[in-house]
Parts: sequence; C-alpha cells; structure tokens
Amino acid sequence: MAILLPRNDVLNVHPAPQGQHLSEHGSDWLWAVTALFALNTLVLFALKFKASRGERLWHYIWIVTNLVATLAYFAMAANLAWDVVSQRNQVRHHGPTRQIFWAKYVLWVVSFPAAILAMGILSGVSWATIVFNIFLSWIWVIGYLVATYVPSNYKWGFFAFAFLAHIFLAFETLFRARRSANRVGINRDYMMLSGWTNLLWLLYPIAWGVSDGGNVIGVTKSMIFFGILDVLFITTLSYAFVFLSRRWDYSRLNIAFTQYGRVPIAGTYPEKHATTGHHSGETAPQLAAPAV
Repeated sequence: MAILLPRNDVLNVHPAPQGQHLSEHGSDWLWAVTALFALNTLVLFALKFKASRGERLWHYIWIVTNLVATLAYFAMAANLAWDVVSQRNQVRHHGPTRQIFWAKYVLWVVSFPAAILAMGILSGVSWATIVFNIFLSWIWVIGYLVATYVPSNYKWGFFAFAFLAHIFLAFETLFRARRSANRVGINRDYMMLSGWTNLLWLLYPIAWGVSDGGNVIGVTKSMIFFGILDVLFITTLSYAFVFLSRRWDYSRLNIAFTQYGRVPIAGTYPEKHATTGHHSGETAPQLAAPAV
C-alpha cells in the first residue's frame, strides 16, 4: 500500500511572485535538504557527548553551521526570504524578473567562515591569518549578493572583485596554511580537507554565474544546484572533521584553550603575576585549561 504524504501547499500559503519563481517540486527538494541539515544537527550534537570534554571544538563549529543551514533552507522551502530582481539577460527564455533567495547568502556568510575557522585552527596558522581569511570570504559572498541586485551587466564588475577575494582565499588555504599544517604533522588530513573545500568553492561561482548572475537556468534548477553544493560542502566537512579529529594529537596541534586564548603548552598556562607575587619573586601557578 502506498504511503500517503501530505501535499506541499507552500505556494498557496506563500504565493510566488510574477516572473521566474520556485516551483512546487523545487520546494519539495528544499524541504528534503532542510530535513538533512536538521538531522545533521541532531547527530553532531549527540556525537559531542562521545568526545572528551577538551576535544569538542569541531562539534561546536559544525553544529552551529548545520543549524544555520537548517534555518536557511527552511525559509527557502517555505518560499520565504526572497526578493524579485529585474533581469536583462536571457529575457526571452525566462522572463523579465527573477525570484532571488537571499537566505542562501546568509548561510554562506556563516558556512564559509566556519570552514575557514576549522581549517585555520587545524593547520596552526595565526589568528590574524584566520581573521583575514574570514573577511575575504565575506567580501566574496557580499560581492555576489550585491551583484545579484544589479539588473545590468555591471553586476559582473562586482562578481570580478568578489572572485578576486575568492582567489586570495584559495591561495591562503591551499598554500600558505599547508606549510603550517606540515609543521604540526597534520599535512595529509589538512590537504584532504582543504582540497575538498576548494574544489567545491570552485563550483559556487559557476552555479552563481548560470543562475542569479547570468539568468541561464531557472530558479528551481538553481536551487537544486546550490542545494547539492551546500550538502556536499557542509555535511561532508562536518563529519570529516568530527571523525578525523579522533586520531589527531591535540597537544601537537597546539589547540588548547584557556582564558588567555590559544596557548603554546596544551593544558596549562601561567597566570599573570599578582602584584604581591611579582614583587616577592613568587612564581605564578599553572592553571588547567578549561574544557572546550
């Protein structure tokens, strides 16, 4: 006997705009992606309890990322978080306006820096480098968002500047960080994670160029394209970091954290001298790092 599923009536509750818009089947796909990210969030939260208290950093990063992805795809599946933008390209084939979901850009503002933060901490690069790379990813994503709202071909100027930030980011994560990863003995795992990340990042400009940028494919096809990329990007990295981290030497990776931040000696950090202790020549006690 066939299993009866409730009909998706999102487009009746939240009507689509005139012109190019998301179809009912497109909404079905987005609901499936929403369910996957929700499941990831729950699984990663459960796996957090199997990790030792000082080794939950990767769980924290990817739990938050998957939760944001769940919210973003829920909004898009419900036909919310969108705007209508005039189109100059391929008007004959797809109409003069296009439904643009800005929720996916909000997701990328979180998911791209999450990957950068995870890879940066793993490779042992400086905090300044991590912050620099995160800002590069924001320039990349915001550049695409601004370009999306430009109806003329001047949008490709914003795309070019955003892509330049993308190139800088690829150089930093593939080459600069590799030397640091090799120094802490994590080069193989780091290059596998970084290579996969940059391979998928290379596909995002293509997806944007044929959808929100060039208006070559319709809204539903573009959401399928972006959905596949986001699933491969977030889901794969989430579980890869969580399971690979079980074999990493946290002392050698130098990722112990205390109230003073990241410290060179795993598990301890000398307190600052108290005023009395400083003058009397006393040595400050060693404090155990709080669990992450």
